[in-house]
Amino acid sequence: MCQHCPVAEDNRPHLARMQPIPLIEARELRKHFPGVKAVDGISFTVRPGQCFGLLGPNGAGKTTTLEMLEGIQQPTAGEVLFRGGPLGADFREAIGIQFQATALQDFQTVGESLAMFARLYRHTAERDELIRLCNLGELLHRDTRKLSGGQRQRLLLAIALVNDPDLVFLDEPTTGLDPQSRRNFWGLIETVRARGKTVLLTTHYMEEAERLCDEIAIIDHGRIIAQGAPGTLVREHFPPVIVRLPADAWPADEPLPSYASRNHHEIELHAAQVPPVLDELERIGATLTGLRVETPSLEDLFLKLTGHSLRA
Repeated sequence: MCQHCPVAEDNRPHLARMQPIPLIEARELRKHFPGVKAVDGISFTVRPGQCFGLLGPNGAGKTTTLEMLEGIQQPTAGEVLFRGGPLGADFREAIGIQFQATALQDFQTVGESLAMFARLYRHTAERDELIRLCNLGELLHRDTRKLSGGQRQRLLLAIALVNDPDLVFLDEPTTGLDPQSRRNFWGLIETVRARGKTVLLTTHYMEEAERLCDEIAIIDHGRIIAQGAPGTLVREHFPPVIVRLPADAWPADEPLPSYASRNHHEIELHAAQVPPVLDELERIGATLTGLRVETPSLEDLFLKLTGHSLRA
């Protein structure tokens, strides 16, 4: 083509539209144990600066997936890419991990624990800033065995951040915490994200995922059954409102309409507007005591997709 000839608009590279390389990517990950397919073909990408959540019932494959992404377990098939390439030495220096359960050294103070883990890395976060971030200033001389649940989790988060990582793995970090400690920990995670860190989180708490995650993947039986932004997923599966009332409030001889469902203790009616539902309930003579009108939540979606009881 002549260098003076105009280039067709559609053939020009649209650099502004190019997506950044994912920070970490799972490609068709599979992990099989004798008689068990723990992970059965999971794929997703996590962008820099994103908080990505893995949700699922007990035994769904969340932690196994996370351990393959962390490089702790080797996949039976599939691959994990970090910044577009295989996991290598730079990956170890660029990530921080807060495990579901971590054994800290006995007879060691909080300050000594931080110093010990910091010596494992070439590059570390500024110590005083890390202590301020995780609110550990008054605990530096306390034996780690004497920490409360919330204090211990703050120390473990500081250990995960001690090398100033780009990517932080948090495996059910607030399990067992009281509601106040859990919410305080959420604030810490939001502060970490505000500093440009990428977070990959597993959790059982739907409110936690709704508050923290830009995108979630719901895993069941080792496969992703839904993925997207929490609010978008809820809107795709539910109308704007859910009217709930006790199961015995519905007349025994009245069939349920197509927009209703029943479980062992409750009836749910999904609708775009509340007044038509109330008119119908009044017409059939339903008892309105105990009626609740709610906006569908991520928990509703989770229960719809995985069942009304969590599998142990």
